[in-house]
Amino acid sequence: MDFKSVIYFISLCLIVSCNTEKRKKEVVLYKTYCASCHIAPNINDLPKHIWKNNVLPEMGARLGIITPEHHPYYKHSFDEQIAIIKTGIYPSRPIIKEEDWNLLVDYILRMAPDSVVNNPIKIENAELSQFNTKPITLDSVKGNLYTFLKIDTLHHKILTGDRRGVLSAYNLDTQKNELLSNFNFAITDARIIGDRIFVTNMGVMDPNEIPRGKAVIRNGSATAVLQDSLHRPVHTLYTDLNNNGNEEIIISEFGNLKGKLTLLEKDAYGFYNNKTLLNVPGTIRVISKDVNNDGKDDLVVMAAQGDEAIYFLYQKENLNFDIEKVLRFNPVYGSSWFELVDYNGDGFDDIVTVNGDNADKSIIHKPYHGMRIHLNDGTNNFKETYFYPLNGATRVIANDFDKDGDVDFALLATFPDYEKHPDYNLVYLKNEESATYSFTSEHFADTNMGRWFLMDAADIDHDGDDDLVLSALNYSFTPVPEYLEEAWKESYTDLLILENKLH
Repeated sequence: MDFKSVIYFISLCLIVSCNTEKRKKEVVLYKTYCASCHIAPNINDLPKHIWKNNVLPEMGARLGIITPEHHPYYKHSFDEQIAIIKTGIYPSRPIIKEEDWNLLVDYILRMAPDSVVNNPIKIENAELSQFNTKPITLDSVKGNLYTFLKIDTLHHKILTGDRRGVLSAYNLDTQKNELLSNFNFAITDARIIGDRIFVTNMGVMDPNEIPRGKAVIRNGSATAVLQDSLHRPVHTLYTDLNNNGNEEIIISEFGNLKGKLTLLEKDAYGFYNNKTLLNVPGTIRVISKDVNNDGKDDLVVMAAQGDEAIYFLYQKENLNFDIEKVLRFNPVYGSSWFELVDYNGDGFDDIVTVNGDNADKSIIHKPYHGMRIHLNDGTNNFKETYFYPLNGATRVIANDFDKDGDVDFALLATFPDYEKHPDYNLVYLKNEESATYSFTSEHFADTNMGRWFLMDAADIDHDGDDDLVLSALNYSFTPVPEYLEEAWKESYTDLLILENKLH
């Protein structure tokens, strides 16, 4: 995520030694060191007050420069402090000379701008016309805190899970909502197979280092734990990677200071053994697909904290993988989601990313937030060829919604510019000409129903075109105008169905 990523990258790079006589020492400390091991964040990407009050104190702590005013364990419980200490993120003694640290701080504050200009979105946006909107109320409770959303096409239901651990199913035929069960903590994945319910919950939703998440299976009143001690899992994939008849479970443990991508493999007795595939924080989504055409499904993974990147995990024998980092992003981007889709119709999958996570301490509107298309040259080398600016972009669905043979995009922005463009929480990009990246854009104008957080697509009315479903999470990540906050607190709207008007 943006704020923490800057800290992570710079603190790592300052450990590296370098001899450069032609440049000033502070330039060597910042630019040369960081550029040698990652994409160096541009000092101009964050304003001076963010550097001074938020980023630099945390950077210092990661280098062993700890002050009473900015202590990394402040206000944490004893158990949380122990967990943080075990990560080894904060050294017990300084690993940088005090004079070098002061030189670096002075350099950054001297170079940082007073403010970052939020480039205005110049693309004309019309009100939504491709879809009819249908608000859905699931219960009699005002406000909503949905952390999971999935269209269950087999049962013709919409599954939802909330921050309290309540799992429900909205029947699209009867238009009634059914409470399925309570799993106590925020749900991030669920699926129903017969009488069994598979659920992944986060444990504690807020950033923390104590792994309390679980993957469980429930049948009636009986619950079996498939895996416990998960570190804030946010995404779960069930797939039979090695074609042996048993599904593996791939869990993205976003974590906080630490995180990982975990594979659960069922043994001959029906128990799951775990294996760490990626030992990086911020894993947020994984897709299985044969990306090198060798007959085996591989894994495509986004890591959205620390070293923000897209990884290809090429499957070998015995569920082992070769790892390649195919895309890397500026550590202040706040990467949030991706799609794997053949955008230009050349037979090779391209990568579409959105970045706009803005829930950390660098809460400013950022001109580099938005959607990016990265074209595949045919050998899994990717190049960014298009950027659509959108403050706070956090979700994207690539789909030919109008059935004209090209790829359109539905975008969610959890952190839009609520002062100037609150209606850009949802943007639909209709592809007019793929080769020239010509899009017409539409937005959902009613901002009072909720803060749309999750999105899924399927043909829910069986008319041959795909519809959209949005769920709201009216949680105060960041400051919003008072009128919106009040409207969301009073809102009974839990879901918004967007019925495609094509048929």
